[in-house]
Amino acid sequence: MDVHIIGGGVIGLSSAYYLNKAGINVTVIDNGDITDNCSFGNMGYISPSHFTPLASPGIISQGLKWMLSPSSPFYIKPRLSVDLLEWGIKFWKSSNAATVEKNTPHLNNLLQLSRRLVNDLRNDLGDTFDMETIGCLMLCKQQKTLDHEFHMADEAEVLGLKVSRLLKDDVQQLEPDVQLDVAGAVLFKDDCHFHPGKMMLALKSYLENNGVSFLLNTSVTGFEKSGAEVTAIITDKGKINCSQLVLTAGSWLPVVAKKLGIKLLLQPGKGYSYTYPSVEKNIKYPAILVDGRCAITPWGNALRIGGTMELSGINNKILVKRMEGIYQSVKDFYPGLKIDFPPTDKIWSGLRPVTPDGLPYIGKHSAYNNLVIAGGHAMLGISMGTGTGKIVSEILQRKTTAINISAFRTERFG
Repeated sequence: MDVHIIGGGVIGLSSAYYLNKAGINVTVIDNGDITDNCSFGNMGYISPSHFTPLASPGIISQGLKWMLSPSSPFYIKPRLSVDLLEWGIKFWKSSNAATVEKNTPHLNNLLQLSRRLVNDLRNDLGDTFDMETIGCLMLCKQQKTLDHEFHMADEAEVLGLKVSRLLKDDVQQLEPDVQLDVAGAVLFKDDCHFHPGKMMLALKSYLENNGVSFLLNTSVTGFEKSGAEVTAIITDKGKINCSQLVLTAGSWLPVVAKKLGIKLLLQPGKGYSYTYPSVEKNIKYPAILVDGRCAITPWGNALRIGGTMELSGINNKILVKRMEGIYQSVKDFYPGLKIDFPPTDKIWSGLRPVTPDGLPYIGKHSAYNNLVIAGGHAMLGISMGTGTGKIVSEILQRKTTAINISAFRTERFG
């Protein structure tokens, strides 16, 4: 079996990793050079703690309030788009307690699977990407936010996660070098973090050394089909015969799928980040700043701040006000952290692929019997990369998947 994977983000490379370990010939096709896609500039979390889908109760009303502020964590660019409208309606319909209760166990299973597998990945690649297993803080500024997070900690324990409930002084003891201004936090002990850019480069190098082929800076322009088979991939570099095809194109997944006559509801959600190469007195723990809807990650002396969800289509335009909101939240939570506002020409942005219900698409599609789709992981691509890659490999080998993937059906929206 030969497998061609379109998309060289963390889902594509993780799929290539498990297929390669199974002795299968793999070629990865990407329209870039795999040095700076969305899998590089994120916060680097492996987060079993993020078991609640993005589409959840209250998210719509809160999002509408945020829309009024140019520096808020959420923004939808007003535009005439049938796809955006259809996605928005499905997102609204998914943002209810019953759907969340149904989807949470499936999301949790994939997160837990990925967390277990990432240890094996580190052992295979070598300890080269600054992985730490100290957990992640859910930092809360207001008492009502902390009360909610303590409630979420109760739910996490039911799912088998290990947590610690911390008050203000407890959190400050964990960060002796930097003054905080918070009500408290929940420490999710099962979470870990690493440098995603270093991990991606290490994974790509491992795959190259183990026989995986890469066709980079190559754009897919179409496909040849015969009945229920995709027989060839048409690119700007020529035609490539195809026996098994995997689509892992991230936010470009609907664009590529459309060339096969397949419609997928998915919107690109832009996130921003900036990495300080050296902070004299740095924090020790990665943290989600819950009230501020942003995040912060240390790697030794380096520090990354990031966040926002901007639905403005596929583009790389930087709205500096968004980074101003992230920076101000960080300063509010960590008044003792000595960092300046990032240079505007150094702000990074990437497009996260967001489905209407907050669950990824993983599985085959009825249109073709040699096609597997894997994408739509939103902010959890790194967190769910290894688990998704293993499942893709199992599907192609016609094995029973490690977990039940019925909730991730590729055709659940029609």
